[in-house]
This record gives sequence, structure tokens and C-alpha cells, in this order.
Amino acid sequence: MLSDEQENILSYNGEVLIFHLSKAKCAAEKTRRLHVNRMAYDSGTKLFVQKSSGLFSMHGGSLNIEIVCCSCTADFRTGINLPCILMRERKNSVFKYFLLLLHSSNKFEQCLNFKLDYELKDDIRLLNGPTVLWRHAKKLFYVSTKTCTVLSASVPFSSIEWADEIENEGIIVLGTRTACLPEEKCGQTLLLSDGAIWGSEFVVYAIENQKILTGTCFLPHAYSSVISCVHVCRTAISRSQFRTSVVAVTHKKQLIWFQDGLPKGTCQLPYEEPCSIQVATTSRNDVLYVVSFASGNVCAVQRDSFQVASRWQEAKSVLVDDFIGTGTEQILLLFKNESNTDSLSTFIITDLGEVSCGSNINCKEDCPPTEELQENGFLTIQALEARLQAGLVSLWDDTENLHPLGKKKTLTSEVPEYLLEKLWQRVVDDSLVIGVKITESPNLSLNDVSLSLVMEHDFTSVSPVIECQSKIVKLNKTFSALSISSCQMEPQPKRIKLDFHSKKDLKKEYPGRPKILSDGAKTFVAVTRLSPLLAFRDICCMILLHANKRKYQDGNLQESRQLTLLCGKISLCLEDISSGKYSVNLLRNNSHCTGTMEDIFSILAVSLKFSFQIVSSDCTLTPVNMWLLSQMECMPIKECPENMFCHRLGSLHGTVFNWNLKTPFEGTLTLFCRNQTVLFQCLHSLLSVLPPTCKVKRLRLESKDILTDQFSRALEKEMDTLRSSFSSAVSEVENNLTLNCDAGKKMNRVTGSSLSDKKEAMQQFREELRNEQKQSALGMNRTVSGALYRQITLKIADAQLCSDTIAWRLNIS
Repeated sequence: MLSDEQENILSYNGEVLIFHLSKAKCAAEKTRRLHVNRMAYDSGTKLFVQKSSGLFSMHGGSLNIEIVCCSCTADFRTGINLPCILMRERKNSVFKYFLLLLHSSNKFEQCLNFKLDYELKDDIRLLNGPTVLWRHAKKLFYVSTKTCTVLSASVPFSSIEWADEIENEGIIVLGTRTACLPEEKCGQTLLLSDGAIWGSEFVVYAIENQKILTGTCFLPHAYSSVISCVHVCRTAISRSQFRTSVVAVTHKKQLIWFQDGLPKGTCQLPYEEPCSIQVATTSRNDVLYVVSFASGNVCAVQRDSFQVASRWQEAKSVLVDDFIGTGTEQILLLFKNESNTDSLSTFIITDLGEVSCGSNINCKEDCPPTEELQENGFLTIQALEARLQAGLVSLWDDTENLHPLGKKKTLTSEVPEYLLEKLWQRVVDDSLVIGVKITESPNLSLNDVSLSLVMEHDFTSVSPVIECQSKIVKLNKTFSALSISSCQMEPQPKRIKLDFHSKKDLKKEYPGRPKILSDGAKTFVAVTRLSPLLAFRDICCMILLHANKRKYQDGNLQESRQLTLLCGKISLCLEDISSGKYSVNLLRNNSHCTGTMEDIFSILAVSLKFSFQIVSSDCTLTPVNMWLLSQMECMPIKECPENMFCHRLGSLHGTVFNWNLKTPFEGTLTLFCRNQTVLFQCLHSLLSVLPPTCKVKRLRLESKDILTDQFSRALEKEMDTLRSSFSSAVSEVENNLTLNCDAGKKMNRVTGSSLSDKKEAMQQFREELRNEQKQSALGMNRTVSGALYRQITLKIADAQLCSDTIAWRLNIS
């Protein structure tokens, strides 16, 4: 396409980029200019307004310059996603291609150029690197800023359906090729493969590793001749095999969902000639598959119901991004407007839910027929009912798991059966770690918990009480993360992060009671020095648990008293230590490190915790993850995969890392190491791989950044408590009102059946009128039970106290 004005539209970080390629005003100048306008949606005017603009001039060349395609790709130098534009210049029979990157300053950078003796037409893709990939004469070619040389794959391709980067495999290409018929050997006819039966087959090729992967784990060969476009939603490698989730559009107006290469669902599309598919994750965590058609029509398919949710006609462009800044994605449809040449003059922004806005709308929104709407509604209700039942099942499971100890034999008769779950011990370096795991009942909570170790021997010269340090370990049942602290006061965040404090220091800074969670088990840990105990050769200790016991009934506090429980006894001798009976043992298992939770608790309990904020201004922090995996030889812990265990030989072995990437340019690295020497070794190794512009700052446990994060989570928890409390109150009132109404109606029906004359009928009408007045008064004066009110008040006060205390700490820090 060659004209005086060429326009391409691209979405990038919620903005709409409009690229214009125009000629210079002076024809003798022979200059082509590439303009870019950054447009952003203004919620006040409900229009797209220009934020900034840029210009790139191409001097002294041919006027036969055009835009081939544009996309957002990652620059391998920094890891940042940038808009990328592929340009083409034709001189006689030679085609020169050059790749431009658009930076945030609106400056263009030419990062790649190459020449070909043919024109790129088929299956052109811009991928990370940036990398240009295309197909010509049934061959696959590619060139990147790393190679700067055009390379070809050894595998023939009839088409390219999808290409992207996959972890541990690099860029892979999914396409089709002509199936090769098997040859006959020794007069025997070999069985035909699936690909040979259908005449074509899918092929998956990793261009960096130059190897062919199994194509049937993405799509069956039977669909190779009817697929028009593909989107791979998810890929993972399990036991050396791909696990995939793929949606594909066929020439027969079908959208098909494949799971591990097997079809799982089909949706009939409303229009002919589908040509592209995009995916949008909306405000309600709903996923929409947006299918575009050659005619300009568009439809959106909901993932849950897998039915067409909406249709539009005569759209000239469809983009998916977060255009209004809500943190989720919306669909932007641009329509042609004969009276206005502005590309963004007529548009719709929608997520088929909470977001719906537009300007100058005079387009055709093709709604599904009534029968389809009813069918979609029925399927949606079925899906919601299934999800509700699944939620109820999980709730029942949690409720049952609150009392797992009734079927188990406890260690001592002094401890109630529903309380104590496990008593264990470990030896880590010169420390003895003892742990007591308990499970609280819904009506019982323990506060201000500590452990004591008391030797059974009769020693007159030494105290029988062993000096130790107590800690609390809270563990979610999902094992998604781990939290260790002596007194965990902040509310549970969405993602529970590693948190480890000294009880002695924490009491100075933040006195109070710990937050009790009723939906998970707790482990209380005591740590003491091992070497002084070995002087007594054989040690036998009683483990005592001290706590403030609180009992509740119907949300009311019934009892609060101090108690001391005998949890059991432990024994220790030098022979056991030498044989490694109580040693920590974390083993490598494929791509993970696995062990018991007691081993993990023990390592974290005896380690020193250090947190560092890492900020980079001009490149992403991908080197940190590479450093953990390669130089530090870390592997994720299977039971809590957000934490990584260092298997590197030497003093660094056993160090635990937690890398929390807040943004691509900022993250927090938390280290659990045995001493400060190990810490300095880790920092020295880390600084050698970070760019010089990176800033590394140590975070205090009570720094403003951490307190601010805790405060925001506390306010969020407070809002959730208010919302859930009011919901439970409204539910109780509505249930009581419904029961009363039903009782009144039932009484009326019974009385009405016995009427025999007009006098009794008049009396019946009077009773009905009085009942209606009572129900009306009841509806206006909705009250809740005293027990529920006290329970709600206690929950809200608890949440407010937590947020107020953190706000006070933030104010004085």
C-alpha cells in the first residue's frame, strides 16, 4: 500500500498510538516523515486527547517507503516492551527493510535493517528481541537484533498460525506443513499417520534451539487444513511434555477450545471469514475472546459460557488494553466516520460488564436473537451454579479440616484432642529447633503464645528452664507462601509474603496481641543453642505452651484465662545428632526443591532476615531472576514456590531467597542467611550482574515503605470486614422477613378456607390488612439478633484497631 497518507494504529500501556507516514511538503526534498501521536482517554470529556507526539524523518532515499506492520515487542537489551514498526523501502527490484523502536521520549531508534530480493507478504510477525519472522516459498526466515543476519529454518512451513516466546524454549513457531507419506519397505505398507490422512499436519519449531517439538500437544492434525488463526492461552512443561490451552478459529465459523491437544468446547461464530483473535481479561476476572472478521465485523465470546456475548458491525479496528486505567482490560472498537477523518472520533470502550462508554456512536451493534440470549443465560446460570457448588464444597472441606485431630492420638492427655497436632524437633548448625503445630477450633483462640523447654533431670547447680526464643509460624493451606513472625499484627495480605521478626525487638516496637486466623494451622517454634545442652550428654525436655485462652459462643467472649499446657517430651543425644536423625534434608526434585515443612520452618527460624529494595531506571530487573537460577543455583521450594533454596556448595548453601517483583523496574529481595558474612557474599555476587544504574537500598523491618504497604492492606481488610458484616446482617434480616411473610400467607390461606358468610369474610379482610401493616412495619424496622450484632461489632473494631495502630506507627516512623 503506497499513498500520500498511510496510517497504522497500535495500543501500548493503555494509550493509542497513531502512526502517520506522509510525504514532505516540498517534492524536490524527497523526504518521508513518520509521525506518531500518543492518545489517551480522558474520563472528563469522554474523548481521546493527544498527550504527546514524535517525528522520524527519512532523508535522501526513495519515496517508495511504507509501513509493513507494527507491534509491541521486548528489547533484549533492557527487557522493556516498546512499540516496534517495520518499514519497507523499494529501490528497483531490491527491498530494504528497517526496524524502528519508539521510546517513551517519542524518539525513534533504528535497531535493525536487512535487504531482500523479494517483498514480504506472508505471515509476517514481530517478536521479542526484536525479531522479524516471516514465511516465503514455504520456508521460514527470521532475523533479530542479536544475529543481524537473515536465517532460515530447516523445516518447511505452509503457514504460520502462531509464534511467541516460551520459557526455557525461546521463540517457538506453530504452523502447518504438507504431510510426508510414509514409504513402503520390503513390500510392507506402513500405517498412515494422522497428518498423512489429512494431507497436512501441525509442526512446532523452536528457532533458537533449532529443534522440532510435538505439534499434537497444541492442536490435532485433523484441524490443520481448516484453522484460520490461533491463540495460545497457556503453556507449561510437565514431565518433559507440553501442557497447553489453545483457542483456534476455523474457516467453518467455529471457535474451538483445546486442552493439551484435545477439543473441549465449540462455539459457532456469527460471521464468515474470521481473521484474528485477541484475548481480554475484564473487570470481573472474566475472559473474552474477541474475534475479528474480514468484513469488519467483530464478536466477543465469553470463556465461561463459551457463547457469543456481543457483536458489532463495520468496525475498522479492534484493540485490547486498559484504556480507562482500572487495572483490567477493555475492548476498544474504532468505526469509520465519513464526516470526520479523525481515527478516534467514533469509538466504543467496553468490557461487557461494568465499563461501557463511547463517542459519536452510529454503528450497528448486532445483538444475538432472543433464543440465543435465553440459551446463553441458561448456560451462564448453569456455570454460576456449578461455581457456587464448588465454592460450597471447598467451604465444607475447610470446615471439616478445622477438627482433624479428633481421629488422631495426641501426645499427652493434658492437651485437648482438637488442639495439638504435631510435636517435632530439628538440629540446624548450633541450634536446636522445637516446633508445636496446633489447629484452633472456631470458638477457641490462643493469644500471646510462647514455648518453654524444661529439663527433667534434677540439677541443683543449673536452672532446669532452658533459655530459648519463641516464634510463630502461620501457614496457609494452599502452601502458596510462608509467614513467620513472633507477633504477626498486620492483616493478611492478598499474597502472604515471608515475614520474620525477633520477638524481643517486636515487643519493643509494637506491643500487643497477635492476629488470630481461624482458617489455618499454626506452628509455634522455639530456638535454643545446642552446644550447652550437649554437656549433659542425654537430654530429655518437657515442652510447655503458655497462652491466653479465649472461648467464644455465638460471637460472644465467654472465657479468657491464662493457661499452660504440657505438649509432650523430646529427647536428644549425641548419637542421634551424629547420625543425622534430626538434620534438615531438602532435596532436588526435577525443577523444584522439596522437603518437609518442618525442615523449611527450621531453616527460616535460625536464619537472619535482610530485605533490599532494588530499583532500575533504564532497564528491567530480569537479571535478578537469572542470577538466582544460574549463579546462586537456586530452586523453588515445592511447598512454598515463591521462596527459593540455594544449593550452591559452600557457605551459601541453605540460603533462602524471596524475590518479589513489584514492577518490571522495582522489586524487593529478601534473604534468609545464617550470618552476615553470607549476606555480603550474596550482595557482592548480585552487584556484579546488575547494571551500574541500579540502586540497592536496605529496608528496615519498620521502614515507611513496608508500613505503607501494611497500612493499605489493613484498610483493604477493614473494607472487606465491613462488606462481609453488612452482607451477613442483611441476609439474616431478609431471611427472617421471608419466613414471617410465608407464615402470614399460610395463615391467611388456612383462615380463608373456612369462611362461610360475609361477616367472616369481612373479619378475614381485617386480619389480612393488619398482617400487611405488620409486615410493612417489619420491613421498615429491620433489626438483627444481639449475638450477630456483637459479633459484627467485634470484627469491625478489631479491623479498625489494626489499621489505626499501623497508621500510628507510620506517623511516628
